Amino acid sequence: MWWIYALLSAFFASLTAILAKIGIKGVDSDLATAIRTVVILLLAWTIVFYKHAGAGLSGLSRMNWTFLILSGIATGLSWIFYFKALQMGKVSQVAPVDKASVAITILLSVLFLGETLTIKTAIGAVLIIGGTLVLVL
Repeated sequence: MWWIYALLSAFFASLTAILAKIGIKGVDSDLATAIRTVVILLLAWTIVFYKHAGAGLSGLSRMNWTFLILSGIATGLSWIFYFKALQMGKVSQVAPVDKASVAITILLSVLFLGETLTIKTAIGAVLIIGGTLVLVL
């Protein structure tokens, strides 16, 4: 079942690039990121309230808070740089380079989470990096 959500994520990430490229014409990329962030904030809290999941706030540990905040900072920086890249480059080049994050994530998951690096996963990461280099060069 997880793969259905992953495919939906990929589809909406793809739409994000196309819609953002159209939306940032003549707009400062940081302003565009801020507007997008407000929309995401409203959407996320609407879902939390709809599902009555807000009660879970009291159960969050200091570690939960720390790493969720750090994740939010990383996401924000990613979006800022992504929108700047979209404003300056072609979507067909920016989006695939952004997806090099998949290969970086594989490496970081091995280093920091202790996940096993299989030969299949390693080959996939190398192919992603190779494809990224082809698009950049």
